[in-house]
Amino acid sequence: MFEAPAPATVDRMLAAQHHAADTFGLRATGRRVWGYRGRTLSSAAGPHWLRVVCAEAGAEGGTLWNGPSTSRTLPTSVPRPDLFRIRDWTTEGYAYRAELYAFAPDPTVSPRPVLDADPGLPETWWKAMTAALDALADVPPPADREAVRGEYLRRVIPQFTGHQVDIVTWSTAHGDLHYGNVTRGPHILDWEGWGSAPYGYDAATLYIYALLNPATAARIRTELSPVLDRPEARTGLLTVCAQVLQAQDRVDFYAELAGPVHELLARL
Repeated sequence: MFEAPAPATVDRMLAAQHHAADTFGLRATGRRVWGYRGRTLSSAAGPHWLRVVCAEAGAEGGTLWNGPSTSRTLPTSVPRPDLFRIRDWTTEGYAYRAELYAFAPDPTVSPRPVLDADPGLPETWWKAMTAALDALADVPPPADREAVRGEYLRRVIPQFTGHQVDIVTWSTAHGDLHYGNVTRGPHILDWEGWGSAPYGYDAATLYIYALLNPATAARIRTELSPVLDRPEARTGLLTVCAQVLQAQDRVDFYAELAGPVHELLARL
């Protein structure tokens, strides 16, 4: 998903991955998948998927650290790979967590978060995704996990979109539902940031991250209309637009989306 980090971080994370694989009696193989600035490293490990996450010692814990483990309480109607085992350790000033998952056999929809072309997903895929979003939204929003903070959205939506925030309907969301985090199964990957968010936030992410291909975006808007047509989804849509515009100067694919997002906002 991201480029490899600095060589010292690469060496440290590879050593942690090797230790984790030995602990589980496996060997990490195949393509390395790096997280932002080398915070995570994932790859196949035998018939499983091995993910290693790190933090400075003493800074581990919290929402992102515990997201995957706490997501196991979500209903099985939300399709995701099973998390089998977790192992924690600390060494040389860093804390590590190894997570061993079932291997999702189907590839991700896109190698990067946004769509550059029509992925050719069948209608059955969209029905399954809509059902998964409905099942997730039916989960009472957790009091101890926030995918989007209310204080944040009330600040950035007027600042970056020119729209005002009315009443917010909160629901449970994945929080990072882009095309590199969903497979053609579909399976939904990477649950570290799940929590409460404005209703429709996940569906809005899928729609807005397709805006580089207008025809595909129009189809996705139709497929997700059961969610996005609800009035309470407006705040979720505005939140994603604001996040894109806020980060366009430091995230390349947000910069690509900025123009289409401005056009979308002009139509709202």
